[in-house]
Amino acid sequence: MFERYRGFKLSRLNSPKFRHLKLLLFWPAFGIAFFILERILNLKYHMVSCSLDAKIPFCEFFVIPYYFWFVFLIGMLVWSLLFDIPTFKRYMKYIIITYTATLLIYVIYPTAQDLRPNEFARNNIFTHIVSMLYNFDTNTNVCPSMHVIGSFAVYFSARNSKHFGTRGWRIAFLIVALLISISTVFLKQHSVVDIFAALILCAIVYPFVYSTEKISEYTVNDEKKAEQYI
Repeated sequence: MFERYRGFKLSRLNSPKFRHLKLLLFWPAFGIAFFILERILNLKYHMVSCSLDAKIPFCEFFVIPYYFWFVFLIGMLVWSLLFDIPTFKRYMKYIIITYTATLLIYVIYPTAQDLRPNEFARNNIFTHIVSMLYNFDTNTNVCPSMHVIGSFAVYFSARNSKHFGTRGWRIAFLIVALLISISTVFLKQHSVVDIFAALILCAIVYPFVYSTEKISEYTVNDEKKAEQYI
């Protein structure tokens, strides 16, 4: 499992064997930028909603797929890092492009939503978890939805991986991505508008990362390097 990273030292980070690890630096940089947007900057927010939002009932049980997003996102990151470097590189490239674009959109056109219920019709463990979510997470910077973008980043990564390219795996990953996406509107964390905006951004970026030529280039070059340096 860890054979590829045997002998790793920071001094070797620029070597062909380890330089893909530098892509991980995006995450702390993104975290800092998002924290500044959420907690420090005082922007003038535009409220986002549509008529369909009012027709979608609040359902606390969707907190399960909503939080599974973290497992989904981190799981693909760790798995690809350990077992499939070409997939890891494409996954990170897609994340970097889409998440950076999303942050820029949040700055240029700050958005917020006012869809959360004032009180819950039921009192159970799931509503308690949602309540904690509401207290922790702000209702700002919502369009496009990063939950949706991240979910489809995982799906596209799996779909274009030689390990998960079968029809069964593709369907499984797509179902999870869809469940996570719709969970955002059933928990009143996002508007339907946020989902469609995220899907549009995903569709725009997809061909820049997952064209057949690019996949072949990544796979052939990285497999040769892996054979050379492991």
